Amino acid sequence: MDIEKLKAFRLENDGLSRTLGIEFLSTPEPDTVAARMKVNETNSQPFGFLSGGASLAMAENLAGVGSLALCPDKICVGINVSGNHVKSALEGDTVTALAHLIYKGRTLHNWRIDITNHDGRLISTVMVTNYIMSGGKAVKTEPVDNNRKPTNEQK
Repeated sequence: MDIEKLKAFRLENDGLSRTLGIEFLSTPEPDTVAARMKVNETNSQPFGFLSGGASLAMAENLAGVGSLALCPDKICVGINVSGNHVKSALEGDTVTALAHLIYKGRTLHNWRIDITNHDGRLISTVMVTNYIMSGGKAVKTEPVDNNRKPTNEQK
């Protein structure tokens, strides 16, 4: 899935992804999207292990990017996140998440996200359901000229 247009939007508008150090990656398959995150002091427990909450946040953010790529004129919000942590990752490791679209309906997307360590071993598996809706502040993936005066349709 090509997410290049969404990367700039996420970096400018999403504090959590930026804070956790999540890097979103395009994939050649149309129903997958990937991300990578270095385990460090901002996303780990006091004991030096990757926080389960950071893993869940990574998965939900990744599924959100995938849904936004599929529905660029819509608003996509997570309504359910459920995960199992099966192995730990230590500070200094880099984890990779691969999200697979399991179901694409008009208003719901279901994603399965597998998070692995640098050796490719499974760390967590997460299920995310996104609700797809119209209205509100939809994603603008084209550059915005802040010096341009609005047209009558934009007022």
